[in-house]
Amino acid sequence: MLKHLSILAVAAGLASATGLAKVTNQCDFEVTLWSVGKDISVGRTLAKGESYAEPFAVDPKTGGRTLKITRDRDGLFTGKPQTNFAYSLTPPNIWYDLSDVFGDPFKGYKLRLASDDDTCPAVQWDQGVPLGGNHTHVCRADASVVLTLCA
Repeated sequence: MLKHLSILAVAAGLASATGLAKVTNQCDFEVTLWSVGKDISVGRTLAKGESYAEPFAVDPKTGGRTLKITRDRDGLFTGKPQTNFAYSLTPPNIWYDLSDVFGDPFKGYKLRLASDDDTCPAVQWDQGVPLGGNHTHVCRADASVVLTLCA
């Protein structure tokens, strides 16, 4: 019994040490976000100043998760341009990247994907469009990574 409690205590400690994937909307317009892995969450509409966060998690089917963001409330299902903040938890690390599909919904608006650990690499799109090249980075899994829209 004590052995099982020790395992649970270690698991709880690991879970509490996991960082967050966070999106903060600083734009003057609302955006809608879906968390996508083996399942698709309900859309969450964020007004200016609002945020969404979820703990980093391993998706049992896809391995990673993606926070898909559009400027349209039904954009995920109608082929509207998306900005995707993807992450993959492989303890002790979190891998993260930023990409656009079906167009550039934040063209003309600065996007910044950065960790709360200043030693981890950041991605910044000053004009809201991908810069080309590889945008996949790695950080400690206990650090949070934040995408700021209209930074």
